[in-house]
Amino acid sequence: MTFEVNGKTFSNPPRPGQCLRTFLRELGHLGVKKGCDAGDCGACTVLLDGDPVHSCLIPAFRADGHAVTTIEGFAGVNGTHPLQRAFLDAQGFQCGFCTAGMILTCASLNQAQRQDLDAALKGNICRCTGYRVIQDALDGRINIEDATTGTAFGRSLPAPAGPLIVRGAAPYTFDTTIDGLRHIKLLRSPHAHARIIGIDKTDALRVAGVHAVLTHEDAPDGLFSTARHERDWMDPDDTRVLDTIVRFVGQKVAAVVADSEAAAEEACRRLKVDYEILPAVFDPAAAIADGAPLIHGDKTSMHRVANAARNIVAETHGEFGDVARGLAEAAVSYEGTFTTQRVQHAALETHGGLAWLDASGILNIRSSTQVPFLTRRALAGLFKLPPDKVRVFCERVGGGFGGKQEMLVEDILVLAALRTGRPVKLELTREEQFVATSTRHPMRVTVKAGADKDGRLTALQLDVLSNTGAYGNHAGPVLFHAVSESISVYNCPNKKVDAIACYTNTLPAGAFRGYGLPQTLIAVEAAIDELARQLGISPYEMRRRNMVKPGDPMLSPPGSEYHDVRYGSYGLDQCLDLVERAMAEEIPSPQLSTDWLIGNGIALTMIDTVPPAGHVADCSIRLCDDERFELTVGTAEFGNGTSTVHRQIAATALATSVDRIRLRQSDTAHGGHDTGAYGSAGIFVAGSATQAAAENLARELKALAGQMTGSDPGSWILEAGHAVCGQHRLPYAELARSARAAGQTLQASGTSAGTPRSVAFNVQGFRVAVNKGTGALKILKSVQAADAGRVANPMQCRGQVEGGVAQSLGAALYEELLIDDEGRVINPKFRDYHVPSFADVPRTEVHFADTSDSIGPMGAKSMSESPYNPVAAALGNAIADATGIRFTDVPFKPDRLFPELLKKFG
Repeated sequence: MTFEVNGKTFSNPPRPGQCLRTFLRELGHLGVKKGCDAGDCGACTVLLDGDPVHSCLIPAFRADGHAVTTIEGFAGVNGTHPLQRAFLDAQGFQCGFCTAGMILTCASLNQAQRQDLDAALKGNICRCTGYRVIQDALDGRINIEDATTGTAFGRSLPAPAGPLIVRGAAPYTFDTTIDGLRHIKLLRSPHAHARIIGIDKTDALRVAGVHAVLTHEDAPDGLFSTARHERDWMDPDDTRVLDTIVRFVGQKVAAVVADSEAAAEEACRRLKVDYEILPAVFDPAAAIADGAPLIHGDKTSMHRVANAARNIVAETHGEFGDVARGLAEAAVSYEGTFTTQRVQHAALETHGGLAWLDASGILNIRSSTQVPFLTRRALAGLFKLPPDKVRVFCERVGGGFGGKQEMLVEDILVLAALRTGRPVKLELTREEQFVATSTRHPMRVTVKAGADKDGRLTALQLDVLSNTGAYGNHAGPVLFHAVSESISVYNCPNKKVDAIACYTNTLPAGAFRGYGLPQTLIAVEAAIDELARQLGISPYEMRRRNMVKPGDPMLSPPGSEYHDVRYGSYGLDQCLDLVERAMAEEIPSPQLSTDWLIGNGIALTMIDTVPPAGHVADCSIRLCDDERFELTVGTAEFGNGTSTVHRQIAATALATSVDRIRLRQSDTAHGGHDTGAYGSAGIFVAGSATQAAAENLARELKALAGQMTGSDPGSWILEAGHAVCGQHRLPYAELARSARAAGQTLQASGTSAGTPRSVAFNVQGFRVAVNKGTGALKILKSVQAADAGRVANPMQCRGQVEGGVAQSLGAALYEELLIDDEGRVINPKFRDYHVPSFADVPRTEVHFADTSDSIGPMGAKSMSESPYNPVAAALGNAIADATGIRFTDVPFKPDRLFPELLKKFG
């Protein structure tokens, strides 16, 4: 066979049955990504004789005699195709994992296809951007800006990895080669609840190429939580690397290490496991009822499980004022129960990693993680290793959304590397991602609210039952967060909360963008709208009369332990005004028949910018001999944009340009500590550490300049790459030479502990059309206003808002991980689990409040997860406004809307 790839001829024959994707990657074309291996996502797109194909669906032998073009050969050697340049100018990516495939698909479109992108891009999924910047790239829109020296902060500067991303050269977790690599595959439980009596490895070990079969007998027995937080007490210790009890369908039972994935898979099929089936419970209400099967009956408060005898992982109860009296005295009241579903993160790069022991005896773990430092700490403790003998790092991460704030694969990687002494790889399939990682917590939320005749709230009460699944990772923190800002954003003299998170024999829930707030906001914001409707007050005015203002306490039962949360800046009033004005503007509407009902809806939300129980980041920066600065941070980059903003902060503080800042990041070998890129802390906390380090180095530069000239260091300023004082103007290069001659290193560090904490605000508005005959829904207008403080990078921040809205629309309208009555996930693939495509996402109009935060770095606040939060709530309010029906079960699918519409309209 002869294969032409990027103009070069290869005669390497593929293996029998090998797909083109794996064949191309083995030839070194690592820009061809694995997102699904089922032809659903488009991350593996290549051109075959100029036509785009999903290479995971093409048998490699069918490329014989054809010309294959991957992203690496798209523009020739070291070239940049005009379309790649367009993606750079528009910054048509965030994590970038889908970008190579997206560019190749877009490159193949003719003029007619470009006029119908809904159809043309249906085979390419982007989970991050919301697609609008991809359209900007095709339209030739330039979103990036230039910045003069020292003015980087506040400008729309491009991501430093952009040129690598559009060429397919940005290194993700598996974009590397390691000699002697062995592959891991996992045997997973077919039962929702069972005890493992025995595992027969005999036939599995006979498979050629199999080196080890690892079971609970080989693994450490210690309990831990897969959730990663700075404070371990936030999560229960209820998980083992490999357990003798399985508690959900899909839990790992054994790990096979082999020379190839095929051999490891065959060995898994040959393992014989003897199970004792145990009773299971899938419904959270049934799980906390008397007599329910106990899922973690052996756990106690010592394991941080609140009440194992009732399957309760965590709970919180509290009241201030008198809610019963407040409801009795109300002129109007509302009560409703809302349910939300399981949602998968669907990051295009699945969980996985590599592990190996290097020549110095250090255990290296290269992982797709948001929390390398916390993962190192957990692994060192679990396997009783000195922390300095464990290195965890990530290259660029292909999406996270909270799903990679977990330690789901690294423990098995370490076990296999230590047991075999060889480098190992574990890469989850898309199906494993659906059945065995984590989801958003499904919740049942009952809200009671009352208001007086003037529209002032008299009572606000939440009753929440959260389903955390088989393990309690993030159960407590998500629950507490869900009942905090959702009601503390409103002033009310009487508030009450009763909230429980419970175990069930379903796959675990975990951290997900918004961290519990989207679930409860649907109920709270519905109640505010229903009270306003009864009083004849506009939804905007109802919120103005009740939302917190500077100086108001931000309180939610039980108590007010907000761990020093302050109004570093306040722009909620501006956000509400911006959305109201935008929604009032007339827009061209499609011609709709009388079957379509039009409605408007809004929702607001507040979010704390840092988790309450600690978030720490260290940073260092030094002036190098080549006159550039080397900035070292711990924050992982997965499309959140922190890599761009860190450089902007440092360049501004040091009066230089971002191209003079080299960034090292997300590697525990660099020293220091970083809690991780989650909880809205990547910029707010780690960015503050960068600012502190850069400002400390600026003082060192001024001190050295003063020493060199015999002048007062306080009289010096930094300007355009120079230290300046009167007639003196010393370039950084001269300062570097002077320091080097004196044996000094111009280096400084900075630390941020994430306190005090500020709050950010978002308001979302929708205009929708609902077809009363079918339940179909069209979004006619989408507007979000955000208070992000001083916006560090407007283009990038707008992208976070657009992407957050798009992802949340998926959860609000159709995404739902379905589990049958035996605990099995029944739609574990993209084609059965509807992730938004280009055609599904409207353009969202984004506005920013004009504020500057007194706490955040250079006036900035976070804006990564909060845009997600108000979307479903605003959509629910718009549907209610259109139809006069309050729908309480999410997602708002047509088949759920139709029965009630039929009852009302016939």
